[in-house]
Amino acid sequence: MKNDYSSYISDTAKELQPSGIRKFFDLAASMEGVISLGVGEPDFITPWNIREATILSLEQGFTSYTANPGLLELRQEICNYLGYRFGVQYDPKSQIIVTIGASQAIDLAFRAILNQGEEVLIVEPAFVSYAPLVSLAGGTPVPVSTSPANGFKVTAKQIESAITEKTKAILICSPNNPTGSTLTKKDLEEIAEVVKKHDLIVISDEIYAELTYDEVFTSFAAIEGMYDRTILINGFSKGFAMTGWRLGYLAAPKPFVEVMLKIFQYTTMCAPNMLQHGAIEALRNTYHEVEAMQRSYRRRRNFMVQTLNQIGLDCHTPGGAFYVFPSIRATGLTSEQFAEELLMQEKVAVVPGNVFGASGEGYVRCSYASSMAQLQEALKRMQRFIESKGVSPKTQPEEIKN
Repeated sequence: MKNDYSSYISDTAKELQPSGIRKFFDLAASMEGVISLGVGEPDFITPWNIREATILSLEQGFTSYTANPGLLELRQEICNYLGYRFGVQYDPKSQIIVTIGASQAIDLAFRAILNQGEEVLIVEPAFVSYAPLVSLAGGTPVPVSTSPANGFKVTAKQIESAITEKTKAILICSPNNPTGSTLTKKDLEEIAEVVKKHDLIVISDEIYAELTYDEVFTSFAAIEGMYDRTILINGFSKGFAMTGWRLGYLAAPKPFVEVMLKIFQYTTMCAPNMLQHGAIEALRNTYHEVEAMQRSYRRRRNFMVQTLNQIGLDCHTPGGAFYVFPSIRATGLTSEQFAEELLMQEKVAVVPGNVFGASGEGYVRCSYASSMAQLQEALKRMQRFIESKGVSPKTQPEEIKN
């Protein structure tokens, strides 16, 4: 065997870059006294009734495989949920797959629809896994950049201008990670016209659907004419504070699901039995807790946006998720420089915007899924840092006075 292992590794795998989010999270984890605004994870513990239902399922011996697409009882609850919350109806027996997180559902979608070289439009700034997953499926990711001038919302015109003869699909994440931008029903209807005109498929990542603050959330599958073209992605991580459970799901027309299920059968078998019992409880009896978490995030969002603007970092108001995406251009630093120096100088971890695509340069992502006390202290430290770079606050925010 050769000493040089590179000849044994695929070219596609070689070209993948490590996650920029994990880089800063791992560095922060090695330091004491760091306040992390980096990883997108709820600070809430999974509600007790969900944990209790999972413990009970273990005590009752639910430790075997389930059907490949998941427990029928859970798939029925998912269909009930999607119906009464978002007005889209699916058949639990043929249109739902319970996956290992929403990320696996996205991976299945790309592998099921893409032929070599076909293009997927990805609205940027975008979650770091989208483009690599397209590449791993043999496709070509094509970024569609947005800007703060439009609240980081993509327009139908921008999408149409990026379409080529190779375009197969578009991936939309609303509310968006990292910007928090949220598309209205009107926005989606305009995009739908382009989708129909060019005969595209839509992968709609709706993992933050429950964390929408100013608009009523609209599922892309609920837009007229889009149900048959949409692979809907969702899960339990964000809205139900179940990140470590790694449970997601997809809902789609039966022909898509049949193909994705074949891939799933060979790569995964099924999601863990006992965790699926917890998810059943989540959908049946936890919505009051979801609403309470949403209210808390909304208060934190308002605090973060107001305070960041006051201390001199321009920040638009996100419509959903639990991130703010302030501009750091006033400091004269790149996104990477800002994140590295802030971590070393003030022990606050944020994610540089460029890891979410070229249009993210000049910004950083700050998660507000932390306690108010931590957010206040983090912003106090950030204010000291940007003042050291010559940026003066617009007003002195009372919330973070010493």
